[in-house]
Amino acid sequence: MTGKGRELADMMERRKVDVLCVQETKWKGSKARSIGGGYKLFYHGVDRKRNRVGVILKGEFVNNVLEVKRVSDRVMSLKLQIKGVMVNVVSGYAPQVDCELEEKERFWSEFDELIESIPRGERVVVGADFNRHVGEGNRGDEEEMGRFGVKEKNLEGQMVVDFAKRMEMDVVNTYFQKREEHRVTYKSGGRSTQVDYILCRRGHLREVSDCKVVVGESVARQHHMVVCKMILVVRHKRRGKTEKKTKWWKLKNEETCEEFRQKLRQVLGGQEELPDDWETTAEVIRETGRKVLGVSSGRRKEDEDT
Repeated sequence: MTGKGRELADMMERRKVDVLCVQETKWKGSKARSIGGGYKLFYHGVDRKRNRVGVILKGEFVNNVLEVKRVSDRVMSLKLQIKGVMVNVVSGYAPQVDCELEEKERFWSEFDELIESIPRGERVVVGADFNRHVGEGNRGDEEEMGRFGVKEKNLEGQMVVDFAKRMEMDVVNTYFQKREEHRVTYKSGGRSTQVDYILCRRGHLREVSDCKVVVGESVARQHHMVVCKMILVVRHKRRGKTEKKTKWWKLKNEETCEEFRQKLRQVLGGQEELPDDWETTAEVIRETGRKVLGVSSGRRKEDEDT
């Protein structure tokens, strides 16, 4: 991705993409850098020649970042707070099928540990190049994926589905019926398949209104960008109905205080002394206060639903 930072920023602006998970960034180190247009790339890479992951944010969300976890050169995450909602964006780059077993096991262990560390009530959105095929159809895996993958599932692809099952997540790409060109994420020569996926927690799948591959963009070689439209449903707790209260604070005003005294004297039939019965006395004072000073509305106050 070297030299393509501005091109990526322009593409994100053109496609109205707020957050983008990227892999094979080519940048070494654990930093954040502006790539133009107000967009900022958070990245992590140990070796300039291999792996490397990152997350690009639109400028308006940069100050929403609460935490950056750079687990390894294959796994990292950003925690953002958006209108009071915690959103964890995870970028992943799985080892290819021909990599050593130890490297594969390390990746899945890191991925599991990261997701498990995120509190259950927070949003999790994974954007990863898993280098695996979950396939078309979902028999036996109905809770983890839809029916609209690409071609056949391979053995390694089942690992993605098993991961989703362990973490109670869904493979978002597979839930939306699209033409094949909008499902294929990787093309090389005459071979085309689906290896890049977006995952979210099962309980939040309803917040996703669309997910598809964007064709016609040439920013990444061979891989095509997967775009997911997610609308956060933020429901704040409504405050209970408030009790109507007499506006006793108005007695600080001398004229109002005198009016209250005169009204109370009138209620007592011109007598200066209060009744001996305290309950009767209290009720007389309260009723006089309500009439002279007024009461609060007691209407329900609600926070905005977003």
